[in-house]
Amino acid sequence: MAQKVKPYKDSDLGKKEQVRQMFDTISKDYDGLNRVISFGIDLKWRKRVVSLLKKKSPKTILDIATGTGDLAIAMKATGAKKIIGLDISPGMLEVGKTKIQDKNLQDTIQMVVGDSENLSFDDNTFDAVTVAFGVRNFENLEKGLKEIYRVLKPKGSLVILETSVPTKTPFKQGYRLYTKYILTGMGRILSKDRSAYAYLSESASVFPHGQEFNNILAKIGFIGIENMPQTFGVASIYVATK
Repeated sequence: MAQKVKPYKDSDLGKKEQVRQMFDTISKDYDGLNRVISFGIDLKWRKRVVSLLKKKSPKTILDIATGTGDLAIAMKATGAKKIIGLDISPGMLEVGKTKIQDKNLQDTIQMVVGDSENLSFDDNTFDAVTVAFGVRNFENLEKGLKEIYRVLKPKGSLVILETSVPTKTPFKQGYRLYTKYILTGMGRILSKDRSAYAYLSESASVFPHGQEFNNILAKIGFIGIENMPQTFGVASIYVATK
């Protein structure tokens, strides 16, 4: 089970409420800061997610923890007729809505406020569900994954892009130095929320990855589970089927 790391250690709010507050606070700066911190590599990872799903030809996609909508927008390339981007943060969604309008994609992509652990969709609704850098923010990981399983159609696809921790030298040592000092330092300097990027670093370091996460997906009921490490293992793409 994932350790429950919260953004604000001195707050009495639950993790879900803290995550919403954090992302609302950093929403205006999130895209630019994310590109700087990741050196733009996250864009390549998202393209790989799109490429994997394009082969499945999904008609309906739910993008959970959509944030400012980068993955939902990229999913247009799959040929999907309906894409819903869901997030707990209204601030992040507002940024995403502007991007969607600028690209004239509002007929295909809908942005909605929602709770990943209590999805307001019927069983067997979507051909595919995606989550990019969002499952580690779930307050209850297994509950959120069960909800994803519920709303997926039989034989529907789940694709998750999430941070992981390199296991091989020297990447393991380099990753620790980067996340502990560089990422958190840049976050403190450039972000309005000093705690946000410390949380993102800490939550990534304790989140189950690789085979451990595969086992959780299998426990929920997913089959055909694959784990594809990205860029020396600093992220992973997980693919599974209902």
